Amino acid sequence: MYVLENTADPHNGPQREPSRRRLFALAGGAALTVLGAAGCAPDGGDGPHGQASVNVSDSHSVSPSSAFSASPSPSASTPVSPVKAPPATAELAANVNENLDQINFEQLKAVSATWIRGFYPMENADQGGVATQPGPAKLLTAATHGYGTVLNLKFQYGGVPIPVPGTPAMRTALTRLDKVLAATMNRVDIVAIGNEPFLEARAADSRSSRINDFYEALAQHAAQYRQSHFGSNSRTKIYMGALTHLDDPASQTAQTRRWMAFTAKTQSIAGVDIHPHVGAPSGVQKYLDYVLPSLRADQRFLATEFSLVQLWKAHLSDPVDPHFAAAHGIKAGTPIWQVVKNTSAKPFTEKVWNAFLLSNSWYADNRTFLTEQMERFRSTGKLAVAGYGITQNKSVVRNLGPQSHPWMFNSLFCPFTCEPEAGGLPAENTTWCPEFRADQHR
Repeated sequence: MYVLENTADPHNGPQREPSRRRLFALAGGAALTVLGAAGCAPDGGDGPHGQASVNVSDSHSVSPSSAFSASPSPSASTPVSPVKAPPATAELAANVNENLDQINFEQLKAVSATWIRGFYPMENADQGGVATQPGPAKLLTAATHGYGTVLNLKFQYGGVPIPVPGTPAMRTALTRLDKVLAATMNRVDIVAIGNEPFLEARAADSRSSRINDFYEALAQHAAQYRQSHFGSNSRTKIYMGALTHLDDPASQTAQTRRWMAFTAKTQSIAGVDIHPHVGAPSGVQKYLDYVLPSLRADQRFLATEFSLVQLWKAHLSDPVDPHFAAAHGIKAGTPIWQVVKNTSAKPFTEKVWNAFLLSNSWYADNRTFLTEQMERFRSTGKLAVAGYGITQNKSVVRNLGPQSHPWMFNSLFCPFTCEPEAGGLPAENTTWCPEFRADQHR
């Protein structure tokens, strides 16, 4: 059992100095360099896209207004420090999922992140100009200030048939796509056609050619848009959106094989995205073994989400560690999920939260997962950008149950399981934050 009672950690070495985080907060905007933020909409609030999206995957997607409310976020008028993101070659990004409007530049700076990844629910394009919506506007502001940017386009058809090319439903999808491309093309570094397509479609569609016909038409349309507007000079690379559950042979289908074949034969496509949310570190290799042989020599892959959330989920009904329970007044035998859910009403301190996580052997034994998987991705020579979750989601903590996906165990920052820290930034996960920072300075 590992309990963080000191400022040193047996794997990560000394934890970050508390004064470093307080310095960020105390310095505030005074330390930031002003650059123009043209086109940036006011930050915060629900805005036209502040609706809970229907995500048929094992998702952490909720209303942006509820996701990061405990964390300060600069408004459009707040100066943003410029950064210089390296090229999209083996980089690690901070993943904000659909909560683009809550991109927090202080948090990014605190973990030295220079790349940002998020996704955009495409039905939101019906709600006015995309570039002026709070989420896309925040991402575009980041791009203006030198951050590398990756945007997955999320088409949701879990409850209705996937459109067939040539139909009114397809024209609706293409109209939405045009609106997003007009806002992002040549401004965002990478656009992925699809988020988790095989989970965001009806089972009947994901097991038929219908899913391939739809997404291939979208990708070709995006490539034609880029060519007609920017020719060969566009900064934006187009990828095919993320394949999921490839560690399960049942998810390796004729449709996923066609997905890879289309990616490989289409010169305008730069590669494919994968989301290895796995139950063991070895599961990540199964994704790589599936996609790498199909990629052209000039193509790369994204891993815009990856985690051990399936492993964490398998242990949610385990009893809390008895030593931790006794030390913190928790009834013996309380299941892990209940301990976490209780923090939504009575948060732990940062120290206690991290002690709780590391009191579980299944967590402590995998405390090098982030570093090891980045090494695994980079060893292929084919990684463009991977993404790791930067902060927790309020509703996921509040609504956690024994069959939930405990995404909060992955997050770098812990605003909803921990008390606020002095100085303004949320508490940190002291397993993942040092690894993320070290990766940025490798």
